[in-house]
Amino acid sequence: MPDESIRGVSIPRRYLALWFPWFPCERMRRAGEMSSSGPLVLVARTANALRLAAVDAQASRQGLAPGMALADARARCPGLTSLPHDGEADARELERLTARMQRFTPMAAPDPPDGIMLDITACAHLSGGEAALAREAMAEAGYTARHAFADHAAAARALVRYGGEHNPSPPPSSLRVRRPKQSRAVYADSGSPRGFATRHDEGDGEEQRIRALPIAALELPEDAQSGLRRAGLVTLGDLAVRPMAALAARFGEETVGKLRAVLGEQDSPMVPQRPSVPLRAGARFAEPIARTDFVLEVIEDLLADLSRQMEARHLGGRRFTVRLERTDGARRRLTVDTSLPSRDPARIIRLFRERIETLADPLDPGFGFDAIALAVTRTDALLPTQIDTASKAGAEAEGIAALIDRLTTRFGAEGVLRAAFRDTHIPEAAQQAVPAMHAAPAAWPDVSGGQPRPLFLLDPPQPVTAMAGVPDGPPQRLRWRGKVHEVVRAEGPERIAAEWWHRPQGHVAGGAGLTRDYYRIEDAQGGRYWVFRHGLYDETGEPRWYVHGLFA
Repeated sequence: MPDESIRGVSIPRRYLALWFPWFPCERMRRAGEMSSSGPLVLVARTANALRLAAVDAQASRQGLAPGMALADARARCPGLTSLPHDGEADARELERLTARMQRFTPMAAPDPPDGIMLDITACAHLSGGEAALAREAMAEAGYTARHAFADHAAAARALVRYGGEHNPSPPPSSLRVRRPKQSRAVYADSGSPRGFATRHDEGDGEEQRIRALPIAALELPEDAQSGLRRAGLVTLGDLAVRPMAALAARFGEETVGKLRAVLGEQDSPMVPQRPSVPLRAGARFAEPIARTDFVLEVIEDLLADLSRQMEARHLGGRRFTVRLERTDGARRRLTVDTSLPSRDPARIIRLFRERIETLADPLDPGFGFDAIALAVTRTDALLPTQIDTASKAGAEAEGIAALIDRLTTRFGAEGVLRAAFRDTHIPEAAQQAVPAMHAAPAAWPDVSGGQPRPLFLLDPPQPVTAMAGVPDGPPQRLRWRGKVHEVVRAEGPERIAAEWWHRPQGHVAGGAGLTRDYYRIEDAQGGRYWVFRHGLYDETGEPRWYVHGLFA
């Protein structure tokens, strides 16, 4: 990347690469998802096998590494703790750390996996030099970190990840790990005893260190690296002295392109992470306004402004907050939520009107409001859609969403509920009531295997006396509510096992829950019932029968 020029003075580019070698595992510990202090690995399924996706420092010292099969890792380390790897959570945390790095430079970008790249050109002096900037950046991140400086982004990445084994700087006390007084993180551009140097001290030292890197620093596929090793090419210096045309012909253009990027002969631009501009609008008045109608008119004008901003970003608001400032300094805050993303000013202003009408403490303007500010504090993607005019599905969905918004605004989030699916096979526990505002409509999965179930369930299931022809067969006669029902037809069983993983006894019988055998039966009068036998004969000596539902 070309050098910066400020007032005719050429300033060379300078990059700081941060790498967090144990980032996924440390993030998991920080999130409180693991209480053990032993070795930790994160696993992911690859080609129908569980393999290590990340390891912590303790596991690495015992010879474990990403890519190893979980079974081999457990054989080597019996006390190993394994958890599922959450790559999306790692990416979100890395983006959060990148946003915090913007206090040192406006040019910061995630450098996955587990790294951040900072363009610190003309920024280091604000922190007292490159060494002090690196220490502050690693302390700000709060994770075990290594760092390296270089004139090119690709070179800094290669140096920090493949520049030899160094003691990384430990995280601060937030991870309950004691920090030394001075960071021992690698400064790959320095030959000084303390590990730090300025741009003018380097000479050709940086180039020599880059050329001494192993060919793994190019991050080529394993088959390409094997081909290079078989040819006797071990370091980047071995590649750099060969003709580029010959390398490209034998090992491919990708090898040459990555080599030239690390050597600084080819640009390796970085795309900085830009903080999103908040969606805000405001108005101030020379003469305070005291009428609620005037306040709503101003809010509607601000909504129209924000609607244009959201449309340009393809966003829709889910939470709108208005701040009213009185002339005496008092402030009032009003918030409305929507169940679906929206940028329709008329719909949102109706919600604000509803909110004002239902306030327990009336909106007291005092001597008037002299400032009104509106912000969209929660957004979702809202792309343009083509609604089928021949179908009413889209209009009905919008109408239901608008109704939910109005009812929730009037009665509160806990006052308007809808049924949501729960991941369980137990019929009476397969749904739960959640706020309609926060529950996204979704198709319910079929957990019955296509077997019909009644729409009406008895809560709790009612006990009955039943007689079966064979021990594990359907009932032939049952007595319920003092009446005998002769069974003429029966279908089943549909067997539902107890959730043994919720019991301390595990698979052992006698815990809280037994196997259920459900039958759909019809009596002589045409009544249809959903009954089940609670427990098998080898689980309990005397299984009991229950009526759980009625078919229409």
